[in-house]
Amino acid sequence: MLDVLVIGGGNAALCAALMAREAGASVMLVEAAPREWRGGNSQHTRNLRCMHDAPQDVLVDAYPEEEYWQDLLKVTGGITNEALARLTIRASSNCRDWMRKHGVHFQPPLSGALHVARTNAFFMGGGKALVNAYFRSAEKLGVQIRYDTPVVSVELDGDRFVAACTASGERIEARSCVLAAGGFESNRDWLREAWGQNGRGEWPSDNFLIRGTRFNQGVLLKSMMEAGADSIGDPTQAHMVAIDARAPLYDGGICTRIDCVSLGVVVNREAQRFYDEGEDFWPKRYAIWGRLVAQQPGQIGYSIIDQKAIGRFMPPVFTGVTANTLAELASRLGLPERAFVHTVEAYNAACRPGSFDHTALDDCRTEGLTPAKTHWARPIDTPPYCGYALKPGVTFTYLGLKVNDKSAVHFGGRPSPNLFVAGEMMAGNVLGQGYTAGVGMSIGTAFGRIAGTQAALAARKEFEHAAA
Repeated sequence: MLDVLVIGGGNAALCAALMAREAGASVMLVEAAPREWRGGNSQHTRNLRCMHDAPQDVLVDAYPEEEYWQDLLKVTGGITNEALARLTIRASSNCRDWMRKHGVHFQPPLSGALHVARTNAFFMGGGKALVNAYFRSAEKLGVQIRYDTPVVSVELDGDRFVAACTASGERIEARSCVLAAGGFESNRDWLREAWGQNGRGEWPSDNFLIRGTRFNQGVLLKSMMEAGADSIGDPTQAHMVAIDARAPLYDGGICTRIDCVSLGVVVNREAQRFYDEGEDFWPKRYAIWGRLVAQQPGQIGYSIIDQKAIGRFMPPVFTGVTANTLAELASRLGLPERAFVHTVEAYNAACRPGSFDHTALDDCRTEGLTPAKTHWARPIDTPPYCGYALKPGVTFTYLGLKVNDKSAVHFGGRPSPNLFVAGEMMAGNVLGQGYTAGVGMSIGTAFGRIAGTQAALAARKEFEHAAA
């Protein structure tokens, strides 16, 4: 019989498969996607947030545990399991040598990746190169890999894993199992059910775009919850980013993100500002803007900048709409002209002189304006002006399964002896809300490696018990 079955094909699943195989277990990895779309959301990632007490190769300065924890605590608003969060943080400090052993290469961040040179290690070639390296290593080590094999449920004996059931009706037995099949962000019906209808009579999720894979339907997650697995998280909480409204429905990835928000203003379709664009550094705030836009009429917003912002942010894949006057820009964006010009002029008048520094929380702010812009506030007065229409882009959902420090799935508060979970399917234990750049890969890598190790140990125990 197979020792370890890993369900999923992204970073967490691959880390689990590699660790289990290194521990001597026979391993099969089943991926719902076809080979050309393998890798889940991990194929769209760029970096891993890493704790380090001193400069290390591509990481400058230091990023100690306590600072990492405080950053996470701030973005989650305290909705996090501290023990599991600190486990993730500590694991991020010692995983890169193991990653390199499996073919992953790192590089310094590109110049447009503002504020993360100290905290995040970037993958050379991005997430696609990372998952390809892991798949190559897994194949070399003898991991069996099957594509086009979505798992719809698992067969349990109480809290013990027995077998996985695929969409085609196949039953795959194993001594232990790791669930790493992602969230439900690609399931339009589930998103609609979770978000419901708002006071304007809109169904907000109907206007969401999915930044990552179309294969994260949440079928296995729902099946596990129905089977009695303990869950955690709010189904409306997600890593949700404001992305270009012209992005595709699925797989737009990193290049559709609009990163100039903190350098200008953001208005809704009524040409009104609705949040502080300069609240904090962009990597700590970019993932709140999808949710903010989701709360606006029509689930759409518009990021507005002038020429002073050009060259200070990573340009997206699509060029912005430009105009030589504010009135013309409003017309080209389909915004009410008078209201738009008034909003921008009121913002300009409220900007107070300061020393602009986009690498620091500077003293350029507004005064007497609601909402305030607390940093990087400079008048939008240098044409040509530029605007990007924004829609909510869902990366992954936070509703998942409860775990302990062994990554075990829980039933009625008790850990399963041979069923484990990693990646997006359990990220809600650490991320109750909010996000900071690179932490999703930190969670997937930490718990993927733990789950693989524990699954191999569980398989050995199952074998020894059966042989006794």
